[in-house]
Amino acid sequence: MATVDLTEATFEAALEENTIMLIDFWADWCGPCKAFGPVYERVSEDHPDVMFAKVDTEAEQALAGAFGIRSIPTTVVFKEGIGVFMQPGALPEEALQDLVGKVKQLNMDDVRAKIAEQEAAAQQDLNIRAPDGGKDDSGCCSDPSCSN
Repeated sequence: MATVDLTEATFEAALEENTIMLIDFWADWCGPCKAFGPVYERVSEDHPDVMFAKVDTEAEQALAGAFGIRSIPTTVVFKEGIGVFMQPGALPEEALQDLVGKVKQLNMDDVRAKIAEQEAAAQQDLNIRAPDGGKDDSGCCSDPSCSN
């Protein structure tokens, strides 16, 4: 499959329609991005079951900002709608092939279980820090800057 240009308007649909989606955040002026582009394209041709998308960070500044992109190229990978990988820098072809293979083998039930454990631990931490949910006697939060 050839690479697909991804925009803020097409992102959600692409994420929902593809089990695995790789995104290359790049810019035309970026030398490493230009070197990585052909590698990304070649690997995409080896994996027609995977969506390989490209986001031009100049044209799609809001989308790049939503991902906190600070360095390009940056590769982001989703599987079943969950972000599973994000790394700045141009990956060598062998490393990108290896990444795709590992993502294909990734057990998403295990990933979802780990996410649930982390969320439960974070909630437990909040409960320990503020067992009353952070409310003061008036039913409002205890933040002195709060206007409620």
